[in-house]
Amino acid sequence: MEALGWWGVPLAVLGGAIRASTPFLFVSLGECLTEKSGRINLGLEGTLVMGAMSAYGIAYLTDWPWLGVLVASLAGMGLGVLHGWMCSRPRVNDIAVGIALMLFGLGLAFYLGKPFIQPSAPRLPAIELGWWSATPQVRAALEVNVLFLVGVILAPVLLWVLYNTRWGLAVRAVGDSADAARAMGYSVNRTRLVCTTIGGALAGIGGSFLSLYYPGSWNEAISSGQGLMAVALVIFARWDPVLCLFAALLFGGAGALGPALQSVGITWGYYLFNAAPYILTLAIMIVTSSTQRTLKGAPGELSVTK
Repeated sequence: MEALGWWGVPLAVLGGAIRASTPFLFVSLGECLTEKSGRINLGLEGTLVMGAMSAYGIAYLTDWPWLGVLVASLAGMGLGVLHGWMCSRPRVNDIAVGIALMLFGLGLAFYLGKPFIQPSAPRLPAIELGWWSATPQVRAALEVNVLFLVGVILAPVLLWVLYNTRWGLAVRAVGDSADAARAMGYSVNRTRLVCTTIGGALAGIGGSFLSLYYPGSWNEAISSGQGLMAVALVIFARWDPVLCLFAALLFGGAGALGPALQSVGITWGYYLFNAAPYILTLAIMIVTSSTQRTLKGAPGELSVTK
């Protein structure tokens, strides 16, 4: 970035936003769908890490990274089914189950993933949109992974499904009022189970991006709390899948700010800039915790104490 001078900073932030936003995007879309059905899944941090470990291990053993992505989605789906089934039991609290499954997913991933910390697995391929430039920094910044493009397409598709299909109507009805949904003939537990399962699968795919592309390795600290931050991201995006896309880019850009400034020689406040995503999460939670106003777009069932 030194050859580009200060122009390298926005370029690095752009490239970092594209790369770092992808896990946020998939986890937030999964959590958005889950919360639209009236359920909160705080276990997605464990699902994200489990997906990262599963993808890396399968890619290393088979030399096929896309199979790793598939297995990561299945692992996330399994944790989603477990969460959905447990939350459907009488007098079971969503928050408590989510925290328990987060710890379970983290512990299981750390235990099963120990043999894969040192070996190197094949990475997912990327599309080089900066092929036209002779500058290596430009080409690196405009290197886009296929999973990011899939997430960009998935966001408006999910929005369309929620507001233009019968199944989307059922999800929103269940999320807004379980009693009204039952009166309309919808199965509340089944709808929430499906949404939680899909949400877990998307979180698993987000984890596969972490281990197979960026940063592209497996270790026990690979997530850095992105699964939990995605919950704040969904609130910030007002439970809108398309706004989740832009919010994920914002969080990704915040995470890329520190390294971008360091590349042009600014080292003071480096750790503070690296903490930008966490500061942003804290600020969002403070701003949205006001009792003076109702959050626009919030599913009604999220405020019900179960």
